[in-house]
Amino acid sequence: MRAKTSMGRVWSAVLWSWLAALLLAGCASTPPSTFYVLTPIPEAMGGGGVRGGGLAVGLGPLVFPQFLDRPQLVVRDGANRLEVDEFHRWGGTVQDDFLRVWGENVGWLLGTSRLALFPSESRIPLDFRVLAEVLAFEGSADGDAVLRVRWSVLDERLEQSFVAREDAYRCPIAAARPGAAADASATLWNAAVVAAMSRCLGDFSRDVAAVVGGLPKPRPPEPAPAPPLARPER
Repeated sequence: MRAKTSMGRVWSAVLWSWLAALLLAGCASTPPSTFYVLTPIPEAMGGGGVRGGGLAVGLGPLVFPQFLDRPQLVVRDGANRLEVDEFHRWGGTVQDDFLRVWGENVGWLLGTSRLALFPSESRIPLDFRVLAEVLAFEGSADGDAVLRVRWSVLDERLEQSFVAREDAYRCPIAAARPGAAADASATLWNAAVVAAMSRCLGDFSRDVAAVVGGLPKPRPPEPAPAPPLARPER
């Protein structure tokens, strides 16, 4: 009986060693993740920054669909199918990155540093606020990046809407889509996808800046009249 028990312990140790070796081999073969960020328009990247400016603009709230607001890059393959790449990810969140680059673009295009990105608190009185709802923002299997966005421009007191529209942008992806096992080609492809998405965001930023820059600057609200002085009683 003792011999059988000892033999069982030996086989158990061998089995666990074999499983541990398989797990280590699997971990060693797992490819590392690659991280990406959106980039501003070339003019904003190469400039020395903007100081001051005549307009004060708030950007946001910005709403993203839940299926896009995830760490992984998403590519649309057909009308109803999404591909989520586990090893190609955003450096932060795509929503925060969109808002950051949108702010850099619009600030440069309008020549102002007086920007407030929601939900940060603004310590300056704003002239306009731009609200946006992103409906699509991803690469597609047909070789284009797509941005579709519904947006509006309001005065800061939200009493008047100057513009309300929906726009769509398509930007070619400057790389061929690789096969499933081409790791190096997949990195080049995803980098090209993010670059094309950045160009779409740049086109959207130019439209926003053109609209906001063409609007008359709102007049500040008139101060409330002072209450009448009370008459002294006789």
